[in-house]
Amino acid sequence: MIDNNKEIVTTLNKTNNPPPSGGRGTSICVFAPATVANVVCGFDVLGFAVNEPGDEVIMRMTDKPGITISKITGDNGRLPLDPGKNTVGVSVQHYLESIGRTDIGLDIELHKKMPIGSGLGSSSASTVAGLFAAKTLLGDETDAAKLLPFAMKGEEMACGHGHADNVAPALLGGFVLIRSYDPLDIVRLPHPKGLYCAIVFPDVDVPTREARQIIRTKIQMKDAVTQWGNIAGLVSGLFMNDIDLIGRSMKDILVEPIRSMLIPDFYVMREMAMSMGAVSFGISGSGPSVFAFTRDEETAKLITQKLQRHLTSIKINSNTYVSEINDAGPKIL
Repeated sequence: MIDNNKEIVTTLNKTNNPPPSGGRGTSICVFAPATVANVVCGFDVLGFAVNEPGDEVIMRMTDKPGITISKITGDNGRLPLDPGKNTVGVSVQHYLESIGRTDIGLDIELHKKMPIGSGLGSSSASTVAGLFAAKTLLGDETDAAKLLPFAMKGEEMACGHGHADNVAPALLGGFVLIRSYDPLDIVRLPHPKGLYCAIVFPDVDVPTREARQIIRTKIQMKDAVTQWGNIAGLVSGLFMNDIDLIGRSMKDILVEPIRSMLIPDFYVMREMAMSMGAVSFGISGSGPSVFAFTRDEETAKLITQKLQRHLTSIKINSNTYVSEINDAGPKIL
């Protein structure tokens, strides 16, 4: 668990979100983006944000101290209105306690615009939208990265582990490396312009908590060495704008072989995507969403269309998204 009192180190570029110059009235609406975590070989240490889908939070200041959640839409009744059992409520409460503002009242409306349990950071998007809304309403001018430990509290509630590879890119935008968890050290990475992400979400159930439990806890040294090389190659490719290096580095021999068993026709879809010109293909987060990097938008669209048709042929519904890497993170609507 991350100690909220420890300094968060951020290197390279700071978030593109400028600190607010002051409060913005008594209500605000914030969008926060979906994210692709792990990025194949970087389990729990790599992630990036996309333009769509995402979640929206409407937050209002109230006269009565404390947090309330008055409405949740788009969740089919799956998420609790109790702020003590909701990732948004829990993370915002930790934030208010850290700045000594438990005297204020905040009412939250959460509008889920993305599938729950998709492997696209659904809980992270909600949590980040709520934290960014609270920070902006209160005129808190500290760097947005300071919200990360509170967002990780929400992840801990959602899946039992306070990882940052979804919340960090959702909050900071762009492509993010978590160099260390203790102390929390976040590195914002460059990436080639024009790199597109094709995402397909098969409508099957792969709960994040259960997907984490099937991962092996012991690995052979030779496998670890292979994985380290791939992570280093991916990061080097991002810095060098070398898309070929990015593609051949995005291989996972530790997690993907196990989690892929939970995703129908995973290897069939990978073969389809690669044959159509994908740079790489893998699982987004814990799945079941899969994603491919492409060199252009048209190829990304064609891949999502073909994979969706294949899933339909085996009687699985799906959603698709095509996006560049989102460098902005949360935004005020």
